[in-house]
Formats: sequence, C-alpha cells, structure tokens
Amino acid sequence: LYFLGSTNLGLDTGWLDMSSYGRPTTYGLYAVVLSADGESPLLPRSDEESSDGNDNGNGEENDTVTVEIDRDGLSERIVSLGEPKDTYSQLRAGPSGTLFYIEEPAPVGENPGEPTLKRYSFEERSSSTFMEGVSQFRLSHDRKKLLYRAGETWGVVPTSGDPAAGDGALSTDLEARITPPEEWQQIYREAWRFQRDYFYVENLHGADWPTVYERYQPWLQHAQHRQDVNYVLDVMGGEVSVGHSYTGGGDVPEVDQVPIGLLGANLVADDGYFRIARIFEGEPWTDAAGPLAAPGVNVSEDDYLIAVDGTEVTADDNPYVPFEGTAGKQVLLTVNDEPTAEGAREVTVVPTQSEAELRRIAWIEANRQRVDSLSNGRLGYVYVPDTGGGGYEHFTRNYFAQQDKDGMIIDERYNGGGSAADYMVNVMSRQLHGYFSNPVGEKTPFTSPGAGVWGPKVMLINEMSGSGGDYLPYLFRKMDIGPLVGTRTWGGLVGIWGTPPLIDGGGITAPRGGFFTTEGEWAIENEGVAPDVEVEMTPRLVEQGRDPQLERAVEEGLRLLETQDVDLREQPPAPNRTERPNGNE
Repeated sequence: LYFLGSTNLGLDTGWLDMSSYGRPTTYGLYAVVLSADGESPLLPRSDEESSDGNDNGNGEENDTVTVEIDRDGLSERIVSLGEPKDTYSQLRAGPSGTLFYIEEPAPVGENPGEPTLKRYSFEERSSSTFMEGVSQFRLSHDRKKLLYRAGETWGVVPTSGDPAAGDGALSTDLEARITPPEEWQQIYREAWRFQRDYFYVENLHGADWPTVYERYQPWLQHAQHRQDVNYVLDVMGGEVSVGHSYTGGGDVPEVDQVPIGLLGANLVADDGYFRIARIFEGEPWTDAAGPLAAPGVNVSEDDYLIAVDGTEVTADDNPYVPFEGTAGKQVLLTVNDEPTAEGAREVTVVPTQSEAELRRIAWIEANRQRVDSLSNGRLGYVYVPDTGGGGYEHFTRNYFAQQDKDGMIIDERYNGGGSAADYMVNVMSRQLHGYFSNPVGEKTPFTSPGAGVWGPKVMLINEMSGSGGDYLPYLFRKMDIGPLVGTRTWGGLVGIWGTPPLIDGGGITAPRGGFFTTEGEWAIENEGVAPDVEVEMTPRLVEQGRDPQLERAVEEGLRLLETQDVDLREQPPAPNRTERPNGNE
C-alpha cells in the first residue's frame, strides 16, 4: 500500500486556527508491506536476470490478486521510497511499477510556481517530472490513460512517454438548452435543501422549514432575471436568523467594466483647476504603492493638475473622465505649482484601479502616530483588518516591530473575520520567563521568550467587527489579556464552509459551524462581544478629526501602565564559581 505521510501535520489539523498559518505541511512518499512475510519494494536487487518475473509492481495484470494484511507489526513494515519531503498530494497508482502524484507549488514568499505532476518509477527508484502545470488528474480503469487539468485546459494523455501540457487537449466548448424558469425552480428547491441538510442545528433556529418552502416558492413565478431568484433565496435564507446568510452569483450576464484610473490623491477644485491636496504614499516598497509617490515622479502636494494626455482638465470638468480605462496603463500628466498651463511640466504615471489600500494605510499610520503622541511614546499600535492572511501579516509585522513599547493598543475595528485568531492571543499572552546575558555591545540582556510585548494591552472593537472579528475579542477577554474599548461587535460566529454550489454556479450559504463555550452554552451568534468600556464615535468629534475610541483606549493603556508596567532587569553581578573547599586557592 502506497501513501503520503506527514511528520509535521500537527498544527494544520486545526485548519480553522490561525496557528496553522505559515506552517506548510510536508509529506514523504511511503509504502507499507501488508503481509508479515512480504518484502520491501526497495530491497537490494541482484544484477542477475530474474526468473520469477517480479517487477515490484502492483500486480494489476494478474487475473486474481490475494491481499493479506497482517496488522501485527504493520507500522514496523513502513518504508520510505526515498523522495525528499515536500508539499505533495493526490497520490495514485499508475501502471505496474509506477506511482503518480502532484507536487504543489512552494508556499508564497519562498519560490511560488505551478504544480507539477510527478511519476515515481520502481525501476529507477526515483521520481521525475511527468507534466508541468497540472493541478488535477485522474487515471483510467486500466491505468493506461490519464485525464489532466492544466490551467483551463483539460486533456487525455498516455501514462507512458513524456507528454506536455496541451497534449491530448479536449474541447470543452459544450452547449446546453436551458429553460430559466424551470431551472430556477430546481435552484430554489436545492437551496432550501442545503439549509435543511447543512445548517449547524437541526431545528434551523426554530424555523418551520416546510412552511418556509411553501411561503416563498410562489414568488418565483414573478422572477424575470436570475438576480430576482437571488432575492428570493436571500429572503428565504433570512428566515433562519443567522449572521452568515449570503447568496449570490449564478447564470447572470457578464457586464464589461471600464476600470477608472486613480492617482491615489485628494483633488480639490481651486482657482480654475484641480489642486492635489493630498498624496497617499501607501508603501512604495510593496505592491501598495501610490502612483504619485514613487521616487522620481515629480509631483508634490499643492501642485495643480492641468491636463491628462494633453487634454486640459478644468475645475468645471469631472476630473475622472480622462482616466477612464487607464488603470494599470501609463498616463501623461501636465502639472504645475501654479494654476496655469504656462511653465507646466509633464510627468508619466501609472494610475491604480483602487485607492482603498492606500487610504487604509494612511489611516493606520495616522492612528499609530496619534497613539505614540498621546502616550509619549510608551504605547504601540497594531491594526488587524481581518483574521485571515492579511490580518496575520499585519499583526505579525507590526506587533513584533514595536517590542520596544511598554504596552500595546490592538485595533480590530472593521475586522472582516476569517479564521480563529488563536495565534494572535497566544502571542499577546506571552509571559516574560527570564533573560540571557549579552556580553557584547551595550550588553543589554536578551529576554526569554525573545519576542514579545510584556506590558498591558487594550483592544478596540466596534459593530463592524464580525465573525473572526467577534471571536478575537472573545478570546482576548477569555484569556484576561486586557480591556475591550468601543462598541459591541457584529455577532456572527456560525461559520460557513462546505455548502455545495447551485447548478448554475450560484450559491447560498448554510452556516454549519456554530460556537459554544467550555461551559456548554451557545455564544456570540446574534449577541456579539460587549466592550468593557463603551465609547461611541460621536459625529461631532469625528468631524473634528478626533477618534474618541482610540483616545479612550490610550487612556486605559496609560492607566494600566501604572500597575502593570514591566521593568526589564539589568544583568546581575557576575557569579563567583571557582571557590575551592576550605578556602584553598
């Protein structure tokens, strides 16, 4: 029996946990000898010709195969096939003497690339690349043919030889006659069944599900468009009163969109032209770089936009019209530090399709500076936009970059959720265990653990923090890390996964992972997490450029520093450990 086995799966078994992030599971290629008197397929081979025809294959050419499994000592009969551990998947037996499997691309940040279909040969006792770029495959019953998928291409090739992606390509240009009203009836029935069969509790929160079906099914006769069907599904799904109730997609017409190029700037009508009032730099060393902030782009705040690609743009115009279809393309700007075309200069920039990340980065940096100023440099600030990959990156990067701070403000307002944020609270709850001396430089001792913020933490929450953004403050409180400041969170913690798609590619969620506490009580869903210190974002203060929630969080952090500040110790006097008995030298 051939199988893929891992020795570092551990944390990935909790696939919902953020503690599995950044820890790719690697596998080795193994065989287990099932019979107690069986032989390893990798025994040393004689250089003499074999007379029994044994080729270490899987024996599928025999008319009859008898499989004997001796469970005693089975684990001691496992042998490695000698391939280095890597991110493998989809192991399948090929023709006699071969195995096929996928080598997944390396994790992002190392050497990401395309998946590779590998073929292991018992004759060669090693693997080689069979086809590049293959993400899925299946073998025919006789194992002589292989169906593969490479990108959008499907094809069939022999399991022998050295084919390439594109060989044996199949035509997938298929058509089917669809009668939409009939299909919509099927979609409605299927969506109703998904809620019935996948919802996390059988009583569907008390909804009379057969009655719900009869209540909304007649609405379909008035549907004139697939989006009308989504509306009906959405209303039906709302009957279960759960947070993650979503529907969408389906067989709807594709609409061509014209990407508007954006400069990553605030434009203000001033003296007949548009003045560039503010430039959002983003992070020029990442993909989130502002078009006007790159080194060498000769544009400054308070410059005037005079023309775009030679066409004058005045304050009477819509300044975004000349940027239609320019996202990601070079554009020639005419700018001047005066509201006139005379003496203007031309610069070439590449507008972006979205300014959202640029503006968020600016907001985060402004908050960090405000916390630093209000606390006289004692408190750090970390924003957590979600509990997925982005949140993991934001937290890891910014939390550990501020280990010199006495305490930390964790801002998870508008947190969009994702995974269970155990990783974050585990890091924030780290305790200082001791020190190791440092005999060089300033001789500042190393802390143990080596990375952490040992002082108080305060978390900011609001009504737009949901799902994983509900669970993070719940854990923060449960682990007694610090106070919560702001407003009650959204209250949606029945997770969504595994609901099949509808027949036309649309979907409806059937939330299936409800959370209950260690005391055995359902929690958070339709409740949220209440703050310890409630602070509203009153419009008057916000219009003044203030953030009352952030300000109060700093107050709480400084108050906690009065009793929870951690003074790092200096190295104690050197010990004398060479004294001999009876005072002898």
